[in-house]
Amino acid sequence: MDAKTGDLSGGCPYQASKARSLLGRQNKDWWPEALPVDMLHQNGVSPDPLGSDFDYAEAFNALDYHALKRDLTALMTDSKPWWPADYGHYGPFMIRMAWHAAGTYRVTDGRGGANSGQQRFEPLNSWPDNGNLDKARRLLWPIKQKYGKNISWADLFILAGNVAIESMGGPVFGFAGGRRDVFQSEGDTFWGTEELWVSDGAPTRITEEATELEGPLAAIQMGLIYVNPEGPGGNPDPLQSARDMRATFSRMAMNSEETVALTAGGHAFGKAHGAKPSERFGKNPSSESVHLQGLGWLTDEEDIGKGHITTSGIEGSWSNNPTKWGGDYFRLLFKYDYELVESPAGAKQWQPVNPDPEDMAPDARDPNKRVPTMMTTADMALKMDPEFREISLRFKDDQAALDDAFARAWFKLTHRDMGPKIRYLGPEVPEETLIWQDPVPEGRDPSKAEVERFSKAILSSGLTIGQLVKTAWASASTYRRSDHRGGANGARIRLDPQINWEINEPEELKSILAKIDELRGELSMADAIVLAGSAAVGKAARDAGFNVTVPFTGGRGDATQDWTDVDSFKWMEPQADGFRNYLKTRQPVRTEELLLDRAALLGLSAPEMTVLVGGLRVLGANHGDRPEGVFTDRKGLLTNDFFVNLLDNDTFWELVDTSSDEEFIGFTRAGKTPKWKATRTDLIFGSNSQLRATAEVYAEKGNEELFVRHFIKAWVKVMNADRFDLLPAHKLAADQAGDASYVGA
Repeated sequence: MDAKTGDLSGGCPYQASKARSLLGRQNKDWWPEALPVDMLHQNGVSPDPLGSDFDYAEAFNALDYHALKRDLTALMTDSKPWWPADYGHYGPFMIRMAWHAAGTYRVTDGRGGANSGQQRFEPLNSWPDNGNLDKARRLLWPIKQKYGKNISWADLFILAGNVAIESMGGPVFGFAGGRRDVFQSEGDTFWGTEELWVSDGAPTRITEEATELEGPLAAIQMGLIYVNPEGPGGNPDPLQSARDMRATFSRMAMNSEETVALTAGGHAFGKAHGAKPSERFGKNPSSESVHLQGLGWLTDEEDIGKGHITTSGIEGSWSNNPTKWGGDYFRLLFKYDYELVESPAGAKQWQPVNPDPEDMAPDARDPNKRVPTMMTTADMALKMDPEFREISLRFKDDQAALDDAFARAWFKLTHRDMGPKIRYLGPEVPEETLIWQDPVPEGRDPSKAEVERFSKAILSSGLTIGQLVKTAWASASTYRRSDHRGGANGARIRLDPQINWEINEPEELKSILAKIDELRGELSMADAIVLAGSAAVGKAARDAGFNVTVPFTGGRGDATQDWTDVDSFKWMEPQADGFRNYLKTRQPVRTEELLLDRAALLGLSAPEMTVLVGGLRVLGANHGDRPEGVFTDRKGLLTNDFFVNLLDNDTFWELVDTSSDEEFIGFTRAGKTPKWKATRTDLIFGSNSQLRATAEVYAEKGNEELFVRHFIKAWVKVMNADRFDLLPAHKLAADQAGDASYVGA
């Protein structure tokens, strides 16, 4: 594996200074005494009480949507004594809940976000930045109970945020349902390696020495959604805060205008809470006593009734009209000079100097009492940073521009991880198509004659089996189940930035695509690329002596460069792909873990990952046609040779270079003759006990055809992973990948 060393450019994923585990700190590290419910879900048992056949799309479409919105609107002003509404309106509280449900999304790996309702589970349920949002969800419970299966928690979080904005006169661009709930914490997300939460002094992740966020992370400190409102690591420096805001919001695919609009729009409503020192309050929900029934932080009735609430530690509202949309946020930000003060909880915040009485805010519990407004250091960044200031002043003087920018940015924030519009449900889905939705024109289903003509032509074109397979894999394997982006549909492999990614071997790729384009006839390029690879797989299997066919379902469209979000797609460039034995640079995690991560994003099981690696090796799909892992003398034939030769007891392995643990040579025991080359990604299938057990199945005599059939099934799954147009409704709404694999299989 040709792994170079050095820093990654452009803030790409997985930059770090020291090795770490793939997943970092996990729930069991934070809460070692947690009930191990996962022990009941072994051997493929699902924790979903609704079952895999539950048709959420059908249930949602039967929802009395407008009645639900009326109930949500009524909830906003139905203040409950056990958790009174600030200013008599829960709207700001619900906006924060929806924002924090969606705001964990990061474009780097597509993980996080609101798509599956993860805010209900650890770690997010107990993150310091989500303090007291457990109460927001409990306020929603009577409505969730009433509408039941017709609305998921994941959809309800976002819809409640939308209704909250509307109820306070704010602009909303639209809403789409279709987020099916999961029923356990997703265990494949790297949240960080720090052993402390932000509330306990977790270090800030951007410093003068470390100028980029590590890997896929999109928050400045462990347990934050974005930035520390007090400033980097608690340092009230607005310019440094602006730096952090750009870094974190860009990891969510937001530009500077969207960052300003979201900050101003979110802070137009409600207040921050820092009324008392946080030491007065309880533990996070997962750490509290069982009798509190999953509630945490603040549960004392007397403190709650008095409004003695602390979450961020900052105290006060940003606006003198905290439950009404308008231009007061920017008006106050630029009208006054601000001085640095401390909240009652001891947090650093900014207060206007000598505010006019009419610019004072109502007290959250007593509307007859007026108190000063405040700004966080992050808010002051909008005033002090030159770029943010220019945008802010434009919004200050143009309310319509702010309305539109905030509505669109909010919609993007809350829908970014839902994938293409075909997955959107409901009566308020916007008709307008947006570039960040990665639109693909509708395709055409080719005839059987077209498929046969092209398959014959491409196999006679002079292109090798490996070239055709590798190109189809490069196109389809960009798919991410996390946010339903990427995949073969659209053939974006022929567009910037993908066509120039190092992993795709640009010069060779362009010549292969040119030949496919020359021969495809009326086929879309997207269909032709997949069909070329599938035809090559079929030939390789037949040449190996197996009478099989590779299912192909056409109908893909071709995306355009104009409708490709280049800045967003750049984050999807693989820094490693174990399926092609590619490693761009040495990474802070083991290469075999990176293979596991990519397989997880593709929605693959361990057997599916195993057969794909073994098959792609013998087909000659390695990056640069490198020999590592090609354990066969019959390259280009679909055989189980990879597994047979890897597990051969007459072979032993040694490191190529003791200064690195990436490349190995396999020697015959008799005579110590070099026979094979391998990487860590190859050898893990012999060293890891679970993967070895799987590899042994495919190496056994009599299972040669089993391997071929399993490879073809897994191949089709990847090729069709983004074919949402082929899915039944209950699959379309599911947060699953590869559900189209059944097509033609």
